[in-house]
Amino acid sequence: MAVHLAVEGHRRGYRTLLIDIDPQASAAKIMDRRGNEPPDIATEAAGRLERAVKAAEDQGYELIIVDTAPQADRAAAQAAKVADLVVAPLQPSIVDLDAVDATIDVCKLAGAPILFVLNRVPTRGREIEGTEAAIRKRGMKVSAARWGERKAFKYPFMRGLVAQEVEPDSLAASEVAALFDDLGMTAGAHVRRRAGAPSSRSAGTALSMRAGAKE
Repeated sequence: MAVHLAVEGHRRGYRTLLIDIDPQASAAKIMDRRGNEPPDIATEAAGRLERAVKAAEDQGYELIIVDTAPQADRAAAQAAKVADLVVAPLQPSIVDLDAVDATIDVCKLAGAPILFVLNRVPTRGREIEGTEAAIRKRGMKVSAARWGERKAFKYPFMRGLVAQEVEPDSLAASEVAALFDDLGMTAGAHVRRRAGAPSSRSAGTALSMRAGAKE
């Protein structure tokens, strides 16, 4: 999700930086396959994240996305601390729901708002509405955009590409666009976004966003 949103930000004209603080560096490895093709990518230790974000702002980046490891740990707390918005991918399952409260606690301590996004959503099933209801019952926001379980989100990574580049008319591409729209990026707004504390079994994206300043 972090990689797709970073590419989408670049395609929409934002100077975008994706910072990968996951020790596995999966996002960075995907982006390395792009060669010199933007957006820019950096790996950073969680303890140096605040400094890295400040340096990126000084260099004129308008959109900063921080990709974290898939658990609400100290590194995720660092990301939430510098984030204007935490985007938390959530699969519609009881396993993911069991991890939601840890994500919420981390973000509350950091004072960062959260946007939950249903990810790997099946075509049908009662668990979808049940998951949304459980999140809203906790007083949290759920994005209207949902990402399905689609091959287009995966196979392009082998070439460092994303769904909207290889299948621009696909459902996957439209879902990426819908989520980006839901993040509140508007033309002319100087925004910084970062990826932060995800729920435990989902790839983390803590986007931070504050229109008129950063995200």
